[in-house]
Amino acid sequence: MNAKVWLVGAGPGDPELLTLKAVRALGEADVVLIDDLVNRAVLEHCPAARVIAVGKRGGCRSTPQSFIQRLMLRYARQGKCVVRLKGGDPCIFGRGGEEAQWLGAHGIAVEIVNGITAGLAGATQSGISLTLRGIARGVTLVTAHTQDDSSLNWRALAQSGTTLVIYMGVAKLGDIREQLLAGGMSAETPVAMIENASLPHQRECHSSLKAMQDDAQAFELQSPAVLVIGEVARQKHVLGSARDSAQGLQRLKG
Repeated sequence: MNAKVWLVGAGPGDPELLTLKAVRALGEADVVLIDDLVNRAVLEHCPAARVIAVGKRGGCRSTPQSFIQRLMLRYARQGKCVVRLKGGDPCIFGRGGEEAQWLGAHGIAVEIVNGITAGLAGATQSGISLTLRGIARGVTLVTAHTQDDSSLNWRALAQSGTTLVIYMGVAKLGDIREQLLAGGMSAETPVAMIENASLPHQRECHSSLKAMQDDAQAFELQSPAVLVIGEVARQKHVLGSARDSAQGLQRLKG
């Protein structure tokens, strides 16, 4: 049997957003290495697999990446069907690319199964379209957390004219605000801060660039959360949300 690892995106949290291909891969799995943010409800699709938690969460003690890679390699070389199950999409801030390169360098075939990323699902569940004709012709996904603490080109982002979706930015709201303001973005630019995207307890705080840090503090915003910055965030009140009538939204009062 040829050694192979599946890098599977489990989506942002709602188990119904799992793709059919992901379900098939899980059904064939002998070993599943599961990330901390993956909804455990998806494990119903792999009842016979050995499940190993390899949690990685910002600001918390995490399983070393090198150890996860060695686990994948070990089980793949044993001829087992290995699934590395990640929250969101493996190749959007999920280390899917570097894992695929590392496994390939060790002679292991890799197949990547895309998942819905939190920025897309959270915005949609909030009634926000990340692109909107006449308002936003593009969307830029960035992370506020980098391994080497290098800085983004915030001026270019501020002047890009695209909707900005920022991952892992809760701890850096003040810096994000100051950098975008310094880059020329209007202080009145709408911001949506979306916590626990796609889950029943998803919460949103709608604010502006100048007020988002104070509003997030009053809202007690917690990770995991994504920020949607741009004029499309103002359109939420026009578009509405599929969740409004079903369960309501928790919003910042006042």
